[in-house]
Amino acid sequence: MRIVFPYIAQPHQTLHSLPIALEIARRHPGIAVHVACLSQEHEDYARHLASFYPDSSVTFDRLHLPTLLRHHMDRRGQDVLVKMGALFYNKNYFAEFQAIVVPERTSLYLRKMGVRAPRLIWTRHGAGDRAIGFAQDVRNFDFILMAGRKLENRLLAQGALRPGHYVAGIYAKFDMVRLLHQQAPPLFPNGRPTVLYNPHFSPKLSSWHTFGLKVLDYFASQDQYNLVFAPHYRLFDARRAEAAELVRAYAGVPHMRIDPGSPRSIDMTYTMGADLYLGDVSSQVAEFLVTPRPCLFLDAHATDWRDNPDYRFWTLGNVVTSTTSLGQSIDRAYTMQAGFLERQKSYIRDTFGLSDAGPTAPVGADAIVEFLRKAGP
Repeated sequence: MRIVFPYIAQPHQTLHSLPIALEIARRHPGIAVHVACLSQEHEDYARHLASFYPDSSVTFDRLHLPTLLRHHMDRRGQDVLVKMGALFYNKNYFAEFQAIVVPERTSLYLRKMGVRAPRLIWTRHGAGDRAIGFAQDVRNFDFILMAGRKLENRLLAQGALRPGHYVAGIYAKFDMVRLLHQQAPPLFPNGRPTVLYNPHFSPKLSSWHTFGLKVLDYFASQDQYNLVFAPHYRLFDARRAEAAELVRAYAGVPHMRIDPGSPRSIDMTYTMGADLYLGDVSSQVAEFLVTPRPCLFLDAHATDWRDNPDYRFWTLGNVVTSTTSLGQSIDRAYTMQAGFLERQKSYIRDTFGLSDAGPTAPVGADAIVEFLRKAGP
């Protein structure tokens, strides 16, 4: 049996499926596991993560892209054009495997490109509430891995799950995070509380385009809090010059860290190390709340969010529509945290459904292998 784990999108998705690849290789040595990346940089990152599993043997492959498309990727990141090209120009490669395991949904287009024999398996990435994570096309996967009851119930309600074709209780990223951060130092040495500002990338949803610079300027001018600005990876993936300018603009502020897309921005370094979450709709708030702490949400779009399941996480802290009194809003988030604590704990139980602190990638690995053996050729 041959299984491939391709990475055609941004590197933040890697942590959600690579631990499963490494566990299949470790627990089922008779299976050939391939990890396929688009760039040397992404492959280097995957190899670094794989080094934490020294007894797992996987084969690293480089996906083909025409020169013009590769130049486009270097300038614009892994946008839709790059992802579709990666699928099209490698469809013969993908057809050689019994299973293709992906953290994104774009790979479903392989079916329309004639790649029909391999089973398509989805690990998801993130555990947020937004509707995009529950799109109708997920029913086209042959097998799905997911976190907790929240995801399972919503997918069941829309008829996207079939008995025997999914498993819940899997969030492989946490396995890797435990290995990466066994002895994590404080984010800042000054003893101040640290705020993580983590806006989303979509202009229709994000607080960045309306409030972002006001948030950064506020923190630069005050002396009570540290700030880490680590937005969703895709916010600056195609705007790297702008990101570099932001880093330069605040480089002289010792209590601020501007990180528009390093590995630390995606591996929970900041969600584990911060004391308060400031954001809008990024699913990283769920990872932050594994240890309940204060949250403050910025609504830049006059959103009708109450009783909307896509915004359930906005019930876990205060929601504000202005940054005019940002300092007071942050102070109030701390004083009101006790009133949100039980709601946050319930949300995390529902979102991840993890019964203990043990790894879940081995469970996901065994579930995939068992499904493939039962499904047959």
